[in-house]
Amino acid sequence: MNIVEKILDSHKVYGKLEAGSVIGISVDEVYTQDATGTMAWLQFEAMGVDRVKVPLAVSYVDHNMVQSNFMNPDDHAFLESAAARFGAYFSRPGNGICHQVNLERFSAPGKVVLGTDSHTPTNGGAGMLAIGVGGLDAATVMAGAPFELTMPKVMGVRLSGKLQRPWVTAMDVILELLRRLTVKGGVGRVLEYCGDGVNDLNVTERATITNMGAELGATTSVFPSDERTLRYLSAQGREKNWVALQPDSGATYDEEIEIDLASIEPLIAMPHSPDKVVPVRELAGTKVNQVCIGSCTNSSYQAMATVAGILKGRTIAPGVNLLVNPGSRQVYGMIARDAHLVDMFAAGARMLESSCGPCIGMGGAPGSGQVSVRSYNRNFEGRSGTKDAKVYLASPVMCAIAAVTGELTDLRQSGVDVPIVEEAESYSVNDNMLVVPQANAASIRIVKGPNIKEVPVKDPIGDEIRAEVLIKLGDNVTTDDIMPAGAKVLPFRSNIPAISEFVFSNIDAGFAAKAAAAKARGGGIVAGGENYGQGSSREHAALAPMYLGIQAIVAKSYARIHRANLINFGILPLVFKNPLDYDGIGVGDVLIFKNVKDTITGNQVYTVSIGKSGDTFECTSNLNDREKDLVMMGGLLPYTKFKTGN
Repeated sequence: MNIVEKILDSHKVYGKLEAGSVIGISVDEVYTQDATGTMAWLQFEAMGVDRVKVPLAVSYVDHNMVQSNFMNPDDHAFLESAAARFGAYFSRPGNGICHQVNLERFSAPGKVVLGTDSHTPTNGGAGMLAIGVGGLDAATVMAGAPFELTMPKVMGVRLSGKLQRPWVTAMDVILELLRRLTVKGGVGRVLEYCGDGVNDLNVTERATITNMGAELGATTSVFPSDERTLRYLSAQGREKNWVALQPDSGATYDEEIEIDLASIEPLIAMPHSPDKVVPVRELAGTKVNQVCIGSCTNSSYQAMATVAGILKGRTIAPGVNLLVNPGSRQVYGMIARDAHLVDMFAAGARMLESSCGPCIGMGGAPGSGQVSVRSYNRNFEGRSGTKDAKVYLASPVMCAIAAVTGELTDLRQSGVDVPIVEEAESYSVNDNMLVVPQANAASIRIVKGPNIKEVPVKDPIGDEIRAEVLIKLGDNVTTDDIMPAGAKVLPFRSNIPAISEFVFSNIDAGFAAKAAAAKARGGGIVAGGENYGQGSSREHAALAPMYLGIQAIVAKSYARIHRANLINFGILPLVFKNPLDYDGIGVGDVLIFKNVKDTITGNQVYTVSIGKSGDTFECTSNLNDREKDLVMMGGLLPYTKFKTGN
């Protein structure tokens, strides 16, 4: 067996480990973050379950940290009280980004963890099978259900050689994979890293690579658990969590790709997609206005200390803003202790909280049309908070050099010395910002501020859908396009009627009003191209359209998490049987689906009539048996309540 098969086999509840088969697995850990966790805990509460039924659950606060009014602090109070009531750890605001903190304090090789964030695979750097899911999936698993997924293909990524340090980093490794495979290259796959080159990477470097595996569309990514894993866990005071985990001799993979680490040069992703990757040298001389370093992708102690070493004795170039957000309070404390923070301050860096910050447009927006170079994981148009900004993705080393030179440059010819910083031999462990679950919690009152509304539930599907195409979109539509992030929108995450006003607002400002009008006439339909719903796991990109009356999405293909979220909220995810039929429909067309229930339970080939012209085309849904039940009943919440009798 390979590593993926070993972990799945040890957690299998039902199904066969054959690519394309539906399997159910037990889960060891579930964690949420505040942008998605508020709804997840509301959904868990609605299920009527008294206490979480997984061995470990953690509620993190890391996304919505800006307290410009009552809404974010109210939600933080709700999350803390819900965690206490239902038996989860609570990571208080300021303790750090969920993926970084979870890697530090809760990662455990060979275990399965689900997180309500697409970058949960960060934990794969420590040998976990770590999968990003929607909040309702997480709530259902916390209520005691197995996690169901379609058995993915396992792609072996065989690494050889060693990186050209200090110029080339783990960030360049994942950018090289994105260059080769694109943002769709990992769909339906788990990437398992193997080969002698694995030994050149420590756990936090591996975590950078698995973190951005999400940008490939992969289900997750995983590294072996070896001596380097043991060294990391020991440095965190958690050596008892270590187990060795390697593929068997002669283990096979569904697909393989080889990367010689020594052949990789400094790379950069251009606007507005993580797979638009070119060598940095090709963009030499490009003026830079803003630099952001940190996020869940590149904010380890090693990365921060390296950046500080580059900045030491230098000053940020005129016209450049440098923002730094260390990934955890542990890292923040260590760089302060070792005087790296002083070097950053002296150079002119603006130090931010240990939170997601500029990565999700929560502050730190660039100026109009400016160039921002970030060590983050996504550069979708408008995600930074400035629609016409040009956001590039690069390693922390590249970012730091751009900050002091004011431009993109071939690092090897920059004239800037880059220190080689080794992995920390021990970490400063202080868990006083982690609130431990209480044993007797039945009397705890859950705090709900005025912005927290109940979870809307969709009616069971009807036998006919007659709905208007409200918007037609191209390929690689992101969940940021569907439901924008940022300081203006995300505070409404626990208020679905309010947040629904922002659906597609960056593309069509009048979409919500059109959808509301169409709802009275039978609802709406969204047409999309390839890889619809890539990016963040935020289920609001499905939940809010459901609230607005969207009955179905008709697209050429879907990103994994978003397709699951659509089904969880009773929206039918349809695929054009002939992709050319996409060209035959337009905004304003009324699409008519008859015998919907029989088709769902039958061959799942729908004949769709276009109202005015009378033309027809076919689409399919490819639902498994459980997904059929979810769509028929209106989604996972009514399905779960029916199953549990609550």
